[in-house]
Amino acid sequence: MRVLVVEDDRRIAADLERALIAAGYVVEVVRDGEEAWFRGDTEDYAAVILDLGLPGMDGLAVLKRWRQNGRVMPVLILTARGSWAERVDGIDAGADDYLPKPFRIEELLARLRSIVRRSAGHASSVVSVGDITLDERQMKICVGGIPVTLSPLEYRLAAYLFLHRGRVVTQQELSENVYGQDDAHDSNAIEVLIGRVRKKLGAGAIETRRGFGYLVPERAP
Repeated sequence: MRVLVVEDDRRIAADLERALIAAGYVVEVVRDGEEAWFRGDTEDYAAVILDLGLPGMDGLAVLKRWRQNGRVMPVLILTARGSWAERVDGIDAGADDYLPKPFRIEELLARLRSIVRRSAGHASSVVSVGDITLDERQMKICVGGIPVTLSPLEYRLAAYLFLHRGRVVTQQELSENVYGQDDAHDSNAIEVLIGRVRKKLGAGAIETRRGFGYLVPERAP
């Protein structure tokens, strides 16, 4: 899944990027408010981690402009500001969650998973379709109770489709959330990856809708 990190502190941004990549996310980092507003207004992200104290444009102003323009991606605010009034301002501006600095990476990841699930209309970190179970927290997929070994790319693809189960996901959307926009890959890379995942999860786990994309059904047939 593709996540935008907006943080002007290079050390914190680097720590977040490493942790998010290790947790299976595709990460883009920006360090000023103007660039953050442009990216969030013109690109699609599974979620945004947004610092409030930014150069160029304050994070709260960025968030307000996104929401005014109809951008609905979930946003997790990070800030050194700790007063309850500022937290209320952030939530009222359209933030989905709020985490004050300093924070534990484990808590940030848990909160991020939560707001992404809620945005997709799901509550649990464990997803089951037929005999296939995805555990987001442990980054593990089992078939019939037996763990399946997946590469990081295979896991990203499977996790994204299972999170958005019941909805047809286009090849372009999958590519952006599995590889990221800047990673070079062949035009048929998603098809090849789908084939590899099907071999491990079962041929019926992922359906192809010709001309539209791919679908994990809400329930096994």
